[in-house]
Amino acid sequence: MFVIQEETDLLSAAFDGPFEQPMWQTFLERLRVRTRADSASITFRPPNRSRNATIHLFAGRAMPRELAQMYERDVWERDPLPYFDLREERVYSLSELLLPGDPVHDAFRRDMMIPNKVNAMRLMRITEPGGVSAWISINRETNDFTPADGALLSRIGPHFRRALRCYAEIERQKASARIADNVMARLNFGWIRLDANGVVMEESQEAAKLMQYGVGLRRTRSGRLIADDPLIDRKLSRAMRAIVKEANPRPHAINVSMDPWVNLLIVPAAPDPQSPTASGAAVAYIQGDNRSRSDRHEQIAELFGLLPSEARLALALSNGQSIAEAAQSLGITVETARNYSKKIYAKMGARGQSDLIRFILTSVLALS
Repeated sequence: MFVIQEETDLLSAAFDGPFEQPMWQTFLERLRVRTRADSASITFRPPNRSRNATIHLFAGRAMPRELAQMYERDVWERDPLPYFDLREERVYSLSELLLPGDPVHDAFRRDMMIPNKVNAMRLMRITEPGGVSAWISINRETNDFTPADGALLSRIGPHFRRALRCYAEIERQKASARIADNVMARLNFGWIRLDANGVVMEESQEAAKLMQYGVGLRRTRSGRLIADDPLIDRKLSRAMRAIVKEANPRPHAINVSMDPWVNLLIVPAAPDPQSPTASGAAVAYIQGDNRSRSDRHEQIAELFGLLPSEARLALALSNGQSIAEAAQSLGITVETARNYSKKIYAKMGARGQSDLIRFILTSVLALS
């Protein structure tokens, strides 16, 4: 009867594998040593992709580089192994996969297996519930594997399927997060998770990038989020105190900077009762630009055929400033700003400020 303690080192390595780099390296090395194999490998063949688009993890003797390149170039098309037709968690020997006397099988053995010094093999297909498959193999140049080696692989199968399920789910969640992050990045949005003291617990890549370029926010040595402007920093501190102390706190919006344009929306963190990790006290959503107005207005001028003075006003108006506010920030009179705005609307085909904002925010400048 199988005693689980005998393979504890293999099973623990199987579950830890997704968190290693390269993945499953410890598991493969232990499997190789335990079965006295020359090499052990895990191969992923992603669905809906060419069969030569594989992810190959191994321990022990590697396939010669020239042979690997040859396989990826054209030999994969002649690979007769029925990977997706193999029964899940059944261990196959090489003699079951490559039949002597079959011309195609003999050619593959001659061109790939013999140069790779693989004369004995055990292969097992594992599929997790979401449909991701992996193939585990152990290989030798001389002497076939024993029944005990095949039985070991078979016993590992159900446990590796659970590890594979965890890995596949992590990858699915990462893919979803990448899509969401890409959308937020294109809109110049980021997020910062804060504890009750305003210390940054976690931040998105876009938020880190915005702060790196000096947008009026920074972290202290202790990790607390502060604003460079003392007035803005006091607003930030008040917002955090209100969110931490009030019974039903509301979101707080703060304009951090006009050049570059940066806004914060601080909201109470929504705790997940099913999650063991700390949710923090608040989430600060940051939206802005890591470029100065001089960069932006030049692009607006080129895109809409505006003069530099008109483009500067158009940028200010697109950031939500009124004519009077824009005039003050640009150092011009309100009457001059009104005259500029009429020319801007005419050149852009806009009926007013709302059209101007929409034209700029939905233009290719949103992707720049």
